[in-house]
Amino acid sequence: MSCQMTAFRCLLIPVATLALTACSSPPPKKNPAKPVQAPATYRVKFDTTKGPFVVEIHRDWAPRGADRFYELIEDKYYDDLYFFRVIKGFVVQWGIHKDPAVMARWNTMAILDDPVTQSNRRGTITFATDGPNTRTTEPFINLADNKRLDSRGFAPFGEVVEGLDVVDKLYSGYGDGPPKGEGVDQTKAEAQGNEYIEGRFPRLDKIRTARLVRNGAS
Repeated sequence: MSCQMTAFRCLLIPVATLALTACSSPPPKKNPAKPVQAPATYRVKFDTTKGPFVVEIHRDWAPRGADRFYELIEDKYYDDLYFFRVIKGFVVQWGIHKDPAVMARWNTMAILDDPVTQSNRRGTITFATDGPNTRTTEPFINLADNKRLDSRGFAPFGEVVEGLDVVDKLYSGYGDGPPKGEGVDQTKAEAQGNEYIEGRFPRLDKIRTARLVRNGAS
């Protein structure tokens, strides 16, 4: 399997014949702005159509990834977005914005890589990538111990601490996207936003809100 165009962000996983893919158009560029610095540890509660789950982020695991995730949460970026790629026994992925103009803006603000200090074990959260220094907005949660991703530059920056059973229940019936399957075409999703997903894949679960957990409450 290979990318069909340079606008695809993909990293091949020969062992599982699956790819962690995150499309972008135009290709990502380095963010010239000074990044937001996140707290050393913070939690985010996701309210979804299947129920809530909470992730705990550790900045020392992957500082740039933790900072970008914090920036996206503060921006309420993930509100009303779909889990567009759910593959049982592999990953749950999201982060394509409902508004194509917003998506295009964030795609110009890729962040530099972090060293991989933690394994992609079940329940960890990691950004999708298209090779060196291309992370933007699309995280995934590992549904299994995906240790093979460690040597390929996927740097976990947190883990699910509440509600992993909810993550396991997210709708996976559409499978992977093209060219491996008939699920969400990420290029079309980026170009058309939620309108495309809702019209073609109505059973997908979505994020209602994603908010920082204040004062330890969840």
